[in-house]
Parts: sequence; structure tokens; C-alpha cells
Amino acid sequence: MDYSKYLPLSEASFYMLAALDQPSHGYAIMQKVEAMSGGSVTIGPGTMYGAFSTLEKQKLIVKVAEEDRRKIYALTDLGKDVLAEQVRRLEIMVRGAQAALNIGRAA
Repeated sequence: MDYSKYLPLSEASFYMLAALDQPSHGYAIMQKVEAMSGGSVTIGPGTMYGAFSTLEKQKLIVKVAEEDRRKIYALTDLGKDVLAEQVRRLEIMVRGAQAALNIGRAA
């Protein structure tokens, strides 16, 4: 399948999809993203809800429940596939950059 209309994912979208390995609500996703990124990425409510809207429209996530005003989201199969494709692309980028850095080093 051609995932080009979904890729590349923004950093926020990438981490949000990765954080949805289990269905979760916004605040928990914000915490998980910060933990997954070693504190280098923090997602504020505005960014998160904008991304939720976009990811939902793209059918990469789906709202599965609402508990005490908390909306619970889950990754769709398409979302998993797009995330996997982004990871594959990032691995290629990292390998290329590592090779470039090793070539440029003095022995």
C-alpha cells in the first residue's frame, strides 16, 4: 500500500501513534510521549487535540470510549501500518547518517 499521503509524520503525531499501543486518553498520552522521548518532546493540549482531530480524520486513530469526559483513543490497523512504515523510513535515515558519520571520521 502507498502510505505517502500520511508520511512523513510530524514528531508529535509519531509519538502519539506510538503511545497508543494500548487505548488511552489524552493526558496519559501526553505523559507517555514525554517518557518515551526521554523528556525531549512534550505535547501541550492544543497540539494534542489538533493532532487527534487530524489523525481521526485520516482514520489512523478512533475514539473507542468516553469516561468522565475523557475520550479514549485507539490505534487503527491503518494507524499501525503507517506507524510501522514511518519507523522503517526512520531506520533507513539513521543507517545512512551513521554510515556518513563513520566515513567522515579519521582512523
